[in-house]
Amino acid sequence: MNFDAIMAPVIHLISAHIDLVKAAVLGIVEGFTEYLPVSSTGHLLLMEHVLGWGDNSFGKSFAVLIQLGAILALLTIYFGRLWALATQMFTRWAAARFVIGVLLAFLPAAVIGALAYHTIKTYLFDVRIVCITLIVGGFILLAVDRMNLKPRFHESTEFPLWMYLGIGLFQCVSMIPGVSRAGATIVGAMLFGADRRAAAEFSFWLAMPTMVGAFAYEAYKNKAELVHSGDLTTIAVGFVFSFIFGWIVVKTFLHFVQRHSFAVFAWWRIVLGSVGIYALYFL
Repeated sequence: MNFDAIMAPVIHLISAHIDLVKAAVLGIVEGFTEYLPVSSTGHLLLMEHVLGWGDNSFGKSFAVLIQLGAILALLTIYFGRLWALATQMFTRWAAARFVIGVLLAFLPAAVIGALAYHTIKTYLFDVRIVCITLIVGGFILLAVDRMNLKPRFHESTEFPLWMYLGIGLFQCVSMIPGVSRAGATIVGAMLFGADRRAAAEFSFWLAMPTMVGAFAYEAYKNKAELVHSGDLTTIAVGFVFSFIFGWIVVKTFLHFVQRHSFAVFAWWRIVLGSVGIYALYFL
């Protein structure tokens, strides 16, 4: 009896289950961190590097597809408000003005992201850079949170147009992995005069065009890998977990920041970045 022939299906079954566990874990990480000021990209890069999960089965196509789960979670929760904007933007100036504001905030990242895509992917997607930006970003978040800022704007839909553009420029910094798109947006909005809740809510609004645009661009760049991605079950598991945990975060985050500071996220960044550096250089 051929021992290899007997063990082959067993090994295949074990490998399949390991891939499902990987997919679930990465989906949870993506969904849980995407809308918090902690950097989902940084967490995924560290997770894949430390646990050795950066192989072909969890390449670019998988990361792109599980991000879609988090995007759809946000769009599902905000569907009613999005529909109201779509139906009122041609008849009410307030709705049109907010749509223009979101587009102004999205524009800088769209332009810079398209022009610098190759450079960012080639030189900045490094776990050492992630660890450093996690730590630096944590201290910046702590500093801004402890400033004696006097909020002037309490509704994310009523910021001045110049402020939307300024927040968009802040968002460009988040193209460096580990910075956090949500974190950069929130810090920018607070420095311009928004209160914590309004800043956090606008990070959701700005995430919609930014993440949809980034997803579409990544999907286009990696279309060959997406077509041949193969294991639909593994992808589906990551997608579902990303959707579920993204939905939970979006539903609870605004209530949290109304009552608490961003300190817990800042210290999490600092601790995670420090542990990452220690692991890279001493283990």
